[in-house]
Amino acid sequence: MGDQRDVKLIIKIEWADLDLFGHVNNVAFFRYMQSARIAFCEGIGLSSMHENQTSFMVASSHCDFKKPLRYPGDILVQSNVLWVKNTSFKLGHAIINGSGEISALGEDVLVVFDHLNKVKLPITDSLRESISSYS
Repeated sequence: MGDQRDVKLIIKIEWADLDLFGHVNNVAFFRYMQSARIAFCEGIGLSSMHENQTSFMVASSHCDFKKPLRYPGDILVQSNVLWVKNTSFKLGHAIINGSGEISALGEDVLVVFDHLNKVKLPITDSLRESISSYS
């Protein structure tokens, strides 16, 4: 995830992200990936804010936890496109701690979706070009 164009998002670790053991709860990692996913999709014009437009749906989300995160601190989420198919694409996420170590690796599969008609849509050439510029 270093040489190609990617989305870089710095997120502050919040006290509320912690579990009873004093480290960041696994659910927070998915929120961090969600923040990066939203930033990416807004950047390519695939916003999910309006139900009557083309946007995306999450088909799957996966996270492999490598190192615990602790409060206080900031993390860096780096995201890039792993593949693009006819109606879907996959984002890869690296969650990096303040020491520059990978704390987690995640992936999301997103489907281009028409919320008004409740159907998936083919990725247009212009959208494919926007998505692929991050691969």
